[in-house]
Amino acid sequence: MPQDLASENHRLRQELAQLLKLAQENQQILKRYQAYDLQFIGAAGFQDLIDIMFTRFAKDADLDVVTLSLLDPDYDVRRILAELNIRFGDLPNLIFLNEETELGELADRLYAPVLGPYAEPMHGTLFPEPMAAPASVAAIPLIRRHRLIGCLALGSRNRARFDPAMGTEFLEHMGSIVAISLENVINTEKLKHIGLTDPLTGINNRRYVERRLLEEIGRARRHGHALSCLYIDIDHFKRINDRIGHQAGDEVLRGVAGRIKAELRLSDALGRFGGEEFVVVLIDAGMDDAAVVAERIRQSIAETPLTLTSGAALDVTVSIGLAALDLAGKEGVDTAARRFLARADEALYQAKQGGRNRVVRSA
Repeated sequence: MPQDLASENHRLRQELAQLLKLAQENQQILKRYQAYDLQFIGAAGFQDLIDIMFTRFAKDADLDVVTLSLLDPDYDVRRILAELNIRFGDLPNLIFLNEETELGELADRLYAPVLGPYAEPMHGTLFPEPMAAPASVAAIPLIRRHRLIGCLALGSRNRARFDPAMGTEFLEHMGSIVAISLENVINTEKLKHIGLTDPLTGINNRRYVERRLLEEIGRARRHGHALSCLYIDIDHFKRINDRIGHQAGDEVLRGVAGRIKAELRLSDALGRFGGEEFVVVLIDAGMDDAAVVAERIRQSIAETPLTLTSGAALDVTVSIGLAALDLAGKEGVDTAARRFLARADEALYQAKQGGRNRVVRSA
């Protein structure tokens, strides 16, 4: 009997020691997570927030993978991030969805965190190929103003890590913090975008294009990617203003900007350079590819009249000068950008001299 009591006491002491150890570990984890609350909320921008989420947080929380899926049905977020030169290809853990139904079986359950073993029908959208599927998953809804805006997915190779019986209060709190942080950084990016936007046409302004051009020239030189530039001018724009008024001229500017934008990829940069001039920076596009895009733009404007609010249909054409970046150039990036634009501008001048409504390549 005394031996049985000693054994029982030993077992209880071991259990107590394990419980104390677990409590200490959980306390440390809680402290780290509370510190991440402050980091999430204090993120300087979108890129900063996802760096915290995908790298630092994933490592400290001992997670094998973290993904963020955002509902963006109107491409608002994607468009702003693309125009601010945030490259989605460098962020495979960032997933954009057009509608909730793309979440599959999760769509009707994301009113609270969903925990359990990985199942392809339920979690495949959150961990798309070629990403390695985890063994267990916590899918945390991101909700703002009673509306689902996305899902933060935590994945572990440990099948027991996210047991369905676990309490989810902490994860719900994390989801709230991340949702608020996302709203904050997206609004911050929108404000940045406003400062780089032409108020009349809604596209980027000259300041944005010049800044973006410097970045893309540096990137093209580092990675050997092609880079091209289109300099676009509306033909006889002064006549339009003189004949039918400046308000109609503003409508023409907006209409032309919209047609140019419709022919571009999200990764390309379009800006109003002043007056009736526009500049396009085509990423990873050589002279031949850029010429195809330029001709599409020219045709889309020339072949269909613009309809003004007055109901009048107006024939408009544009002239386009095209230049491709010389990757072998050794001059500084600032000088290279000025010469790059000057070559496209010279080609535009030749298009004007040659009769307008045409595309001319620089020599």
